Amino acid sequence: MKAPFKKVLLCLCLVCTFFVSAQNSNSSTSQNTIQSNRYTTLFAAVKATEMQDVLDNSGPYTVFAPSNAAFERFSNAKMEKLINATDKSDLKSLVTYHIVPGRLTASKILRAMCKGSGKASFTTIQGKKLVAHMEGYDIILTDPIGNTARITTADVNQKNGIMHEIDSVILPTKM
Repeated sequence: MKAPFKKVLLCLCLVCTFFVSAQNSNSSTSQNTIQSNRYTTLFAAVKATEMQDVLDNSGPYTVFAPSNAAFERFSNAKMEKLINATDKSDLKSLVTYHIVPGRLTASKILRAMCKGSGKASFTTIQGKKLVAHMEGYDIILTDPIGNTARITTADVNQKNGIMHEIDSVILPTKM
C-alpha cells in the first residue's frame, strides 16, 4: 500500500472513530455553559478578568473549557489566589490560553490533524500555540510546557462559537 493512501485511510478512520465516540459523549447537546454548574471556576476566572463581554459580543470562539474537576486537580488554592490577585495578568493569560479564534469543531480539528500528519497546531487568543493529536479515540491537547488535556465532551454549541470540555487545565507558561 502506498504511503499517501495509508495517510488518507488513517485520517478517515480517525474521523469515523471520533464521530462515534463524540456521539456517545452527548456532543450534540446544545447548552449555554454559563448555566452549567460544571464550569463555575472557569466562569469566575472569566468574570475576574472582565472578559465576559468580549466573549459574549464578539467571536466566534472555540473554548477548551476545563471542568471544575480539572481546576481541582490543577489547584483550587492557586486558582483562588489568581482570581483574588490585584494584578490579573497571569489569570488573563491562563483564561485566554483556553480560547482559539473561530469555530473549531471536533471534525475541523481532526481534518487539521490529518493534514498535519497526525498533529495540528492552533494559536490561542493569548498568542501561544496549542497542539492537538490523537491518543486512541481521544483528541489530546498539549501546551508549550508539556501538560496535556483530553477533550471529554466535544462540540457544545454556544451563542458565540463552540465549546469542548477538557479534563485538565493547560498552561501557556509555568505558573
